[in-house]
Amino acid sequence: MDFDIPKDIQDYLGELDRFIEDVILPLQRSDDNDRFFDHRREHARTDWDNDGLPRKEWETLLAKARRLADEAGHLRFAWPVEMGGKGGSQLAMAIIREHLAAKGLGLFNDLQTEHSIVGNNPFILMFKEFATNEQYDRYADKLLNGGMRTGFGLTEPNHGSDATWMETRAVPHEKDGKPGWLINGEKMWTTGMHVATHVMCFARTSGKDGDATGITCFIVPADSPGLKIEEYLWTFNMPTDHPRISFTDVWIPEDSYWGQIDRGLGIGQSFVHQNRIRQAASSLGAAQFCIDESVKYARNRKPFGKPLSDNQAIQFPLVELQTQCEMLRLLIRKTAWQMDHMEHKEIERTISDKVSMCNYWGNRLVCEAADRAMQVHGGIGYSRHKPFEHIYRHHRRYRITEGSEEIQMRKVAAYLFGYLGPKREQFREMNEAEKAAKRGDYVQPVPAHTGIR
Repeated sequence: MDFDIPKDIQDYLGELDRFIEDVILPLQRSDDNDRFFDHRREHARTDWDNDGLPRKEWETLLAKARRLADEAGHLRFAWPVEMGGKGGSQLAMAIIREHLAAKGLGLFNDLQTEHSIVGNNPFILMFKEFATNEQYDRYADKLLNGGMRTGFGLTEPNHGSDATWMETRAVPHEKDGKPGWLINGEKMWTTGMHVATHVMCFARTSGKDGDATGITCFIVPADSPGLKIEEYLWTFNMPTDHPRISFTDVWIPEDSYWGQIDRGLGIGQSFVHQNRIRQAASSLGAAQFCIDESVKYARNRKPFGKPLSDNQAIQFPLVELQTQCEMLRLLIRKTAWQMDHMEHKEIERTISDKVSMCNYWGNRLVCEAADRAMQVHGGIGYSRHKPFEHIYRHHRRYRITEGSEEIQMRKVAAYLFGYLGPKREQFREMNEAEKAAKRGDYVQPVPAHTGIR
């Protein structure tokens, strides 16, 4: 085993640091763009009189930073080589995302908006894995050149974790002599719809409520008649771009779906596995930032004539958090490395539980670290002149989104007890043996090495 960061990744971290220092930070420091990152950040980012949406100036700045990163060859680092990227590995992305998040707030990496100079775009790999040749011909240029921006419509007003019970329906429907689908239903938290060109709408096309099969992922143009943004939901972490949308007799052509008819949940799993391991790495980096800042403050702050860091009441909570960071870092990197060494669709069958472990623990850890940082820093830590409240508010949502931590713990339990994953066959055989023994037609063989005859 070699636990060193591979040299090519370590070298790339240095390259990213130089790019940030030479290109991104000067942009952030010009034209008072620091207002988006200092104590004014929430007001500067939020258009309070326009449904709480992101201000145009904020999104324009992010777009400019991404354009500069793309010109420098960083933005598409994780994209497949054949799609214009560098084929960056899951391990590399985990290390990079931790590295950037550990720097704190900045234009180089804003987790509130999933913006980064090294982009995380799971739709690219989803498109590669699931799109048909015809769909590739139709959408590829727009997707690769930024002309196709897609919202993700899985959660509904009445259904979140229980996605297999979704009420949105799609039925075959002919229009003007052309075969197609008619979609009716509602979706919640469809992030980015104010700028999206399409929405990935998951809808039941067969089967009954609760069935994992029978759900299809449709690609619906955002300007389709009958598709409506009903409201933008204001959240703990503003601005908001998370609306409730409705589909009322929305018609799309017959081939407007990704993957296979009735097998759409596999696409959803593809999306969350990539996002979960990378989100875990970002949460780890942000947690490490909170710890590091708290240690520096405790060393410099001198109440009652001595450093705050002399007090074990300050030391021990940070020791526990640092210990958790060290352990989580190893699990994230091991899991990311395993993901790199198996077929994309094999992840769900073999190590999905490890991805869930990384994610739910990382998101819980960063919330604890941000809360502790506020406590160590006292009143100034609670203020918006420090970034801890922002980190807490942002990362708190990930204990619910991307699969709530309870759902992810349930996934781990399913693997642990053999309801899913590699142990499933083992436990099935054990259950069959128990049933046979109760019927009296099975005798446990005596091990030959005991010498008993």
